Amino acid sequence: MSEVPEDVEIRTKEMHTGGEPLRVIESGFPSLGGDTILDKIRFIRENFDAYRKFLMYEPRGHYDMYGALVVPADNKKADIATIFMHNEGYSTMCGHAVIALGRYAVDSGLVRNPSSPETVWPSSVRVAIQCPCGLVEAFVEYENGKTGNVRFNSVPAFVFATDVSVDIPEYGNVTVDIVYGGAFYAFVADAQYNFRLGEVPIQEVRNAAGATTDALKKQLKLSHPDSDDLAFLYGTIVTDGQDGQDGSSDKLSSNVCVFAERQIDRSPCGSGVTARIARQYHKGYVGLGQAKEFLGPSGAKFTAKAVTEVTYGGFKAVVVEVSGKGHYCGSSTFSLEKDDVIGRGFLLK
Repeated sequence: MSEVPEDVEIRTKEMHTGGEPLRVIESGFPSLGGDTILDKIRFIRENFDAYRKFLMYEPRGHYDMYGALVVPADNKKADIATIFMHNEGYSTMCGHAVIALGRYAVDSGLVRNPSSPETVWPSSVRVAIQCPCGLVEAFVEYENGKTGNVRFNSVPAFVFATDVSVDIPEYGNVTVDIVYGGAFYAFVADAQYNFRLGEVPIQEVRNAAGATTDALKKQLKLSHPDSDDLAFLYGTIVTDGQDGQDGSSDKLSSNVCVFAERQIDRSPCGSGVTARIARQYHKGYVGLGQAKEFLGPSGAKFTAKAVTEVTYGGFKAVVVEVSGKGHYCGSSTFSLEKDDVIGRGFLLK
C-alpha cells in the first residue's frame, strides 16, 4: 500500500449539507486503476487508502469527516462519478454529498449545457451522478447563473427485512427493520433504548446505534440484486418513532444516522431518509407523492417523498426524491512535511 509522498499537494473544496461536512477532492489524488467505479474503490482500498486517512483523519479532518473524490464515469449517461469516503472506508451512497455535489458540478462547469435549464422547481439543471450504488439524478436550482437548492431521485429503495430481533449489550433485545436506500440501514425507534432523541447526549445515541450495528453484523446475512459489494450493513438509524402509523404522517420527524465506524451524520442523512420513506411506504404509512420533513441532529431539515413504485430484483421498491441544500465553506490545499509522522493521520475516538 502506497504512503502519501512528502511532496504531496491536494486541493479541495470544502462544503457542508445541513452541517454534515463534504470535502470535495479536486486535485492531487493519484490516478486510479479499474474499469468500473466499484473496481476503483477496491483499487483505492488496496493501494491508496493512506490518502483517505490523510484527508479524513486528524489533523486535517476529524472522526466524523466525510469526503468525495470525483472520478471519470464509466456510465455514459453520467456527468460525473464519485467515490465517497469516511472514517472507516468507502460507502455506496451518500445523499448529503449528492446534494452538495450537484451544486459543485454545475458551478465547476462539469455539467453539459447548464445554460439550458429545465423549467421545473422552478428552473433547474439535471446532473447525472454515478454513485457506487448506481446512477442518481440530481436537479439543481439554477437562476441567473446561480445555484441553489438541490433535489435528487434515488436508486430504487426497498425493505429487505422487518421485525428482526437482536440482543444489544446494555440495551437488551430490540426489533429492527432492515432497509436499503443506496446503502443498508437498520431502523430502531428511540423508545426501544429507553431514551428520547434530543433528551440524551448525542454520544448515548452513538453508543446505542453503534452497538446495534455491531450485533447485527454478527447475525445478519444481506444480499443485493446487483452486486455483493453493496450487500453490507452501513449503519443504524435511530428515529423518534413518528413514522405516520397514527395518521400523523405530516409531522416533522427526527432521526440520527450512525454509520461506518460509529460516525454521526449531522444532517438528516440523504440515503437514510430515502430508506426511511421506503420503509414508511412499505408499511402503508405514506403514499406516492406524500412529502415528509425530517430533522437531523444539527437542526437541518430534508424533505422527501416516494415518487414512483418499481420492482427491483424481486423487491417492491420506490424511487425517492430528497431535497436540501449544500453550502460552500472554503477551499484548502493540504501538504505534508518530511518529518511529520503524526500528520499522516490519526483519530481520537
